[in-house]
Amino acid sequence: MRVLISGSSGLIGTAISGLLAENGHTVSRLIRPQSRTSMSEGGVRWNPNANDLDAAAAEGAGAVIHLAGASIGEGRWTASRKALLRESRVEATRQLVASLAGLSAKPKIFISTSAIGYYGNRGDEKLTDHSGPGADFLAQLCRDWEREAMRAGEFGARVAILRFGIVLSTRGGALPRMLLPIKLFAGGKIGTGQQWMSWVSLGDVVNMIRFALENESARGAMNVVSPNPVRNVDFIKTAARVLHRPAIFPAPAFALRLMLGEMADALLFSSQRVFPDKIQSLGYSFQPTELGLALARIISKKW
Repeated sequence: MRVLISGSSGLIGTAISGLLAENGHTVSRLIRPQSRTSMSEGGVRWNPNANDLDAAAAEGAGAVIHLAGASIGEGRWTASRKALLRESRVEATRQLVASLAGLSAKPKIFISTSAIGYYGNRGDEKLTDHSGPGADFLAQLCRDWEREAMRAGEFGARVAILRFGIVLSTRGGALPRMLLPIKLFAGGKIGTGQQWMSWVSLGDVVNMIRFALENESARGAMNVVSPNPVRNVDFIKTAARVLHRPAIFPAPAFALRLMLGEMADALLFSSQRVFPDKIQSLGYSFQPTELGLALARIISKKW
């Protein structure tokens, strides 16, 4: 199958592109004008700012995996940053779906990403794929982002929306920043440490994307998280044990809020105890499910 991938140069995009190519799929990357990647390298021109998709090059693709979006954790959430986050997710998804709807041979599968930020700060509540959205900025952003992705169903595509938890990889994302203070003997819990962290390894992320691509029953929103969420204090203790370091210096909430503003509450102090009921019911098995084993494997293999 020919698969179009947006955001193919990112952490997840790079990994899934390689996995799909190894398993017989033909990968074509959606390339923005400012990208250094050449169109001759299998790219399809896509400029969401100009609502421009190279329809001739996109024709005939069987599936689209939509990973694009500005980094949530890069910079304080000023009004302009929030506008960029919304534009790169909600507006870009709306334009991409509209462009795909205009193709003669439309894709049969549309896989879009989202995040467990959809649920907002929910304390100890058990959150499943069917739980409702929260009310903060990130929850509203995810809700609107998912709504635009679901519109691909209007032209007959099977739509799967993957709500990512904290993706663990030494190649990028949150984990290297979380491990650095521990490596420097300055790590510790964040705030009270009682907030739930719903995590998933990069290996499981790419395997679940492939699963959603190839499994006809994978439809609608699905949580992409390990079945074993942990509290922040336990996450830090486990990471410290794997690294053979102490973790005794808690990060004070007031200082983090002073530095990061609203983003600190959404990304560091928000508690989301999320479970992957739907994808497990479809037969997906996580490897491994225990945080210590997962971190040891990720760190040793630099995955």
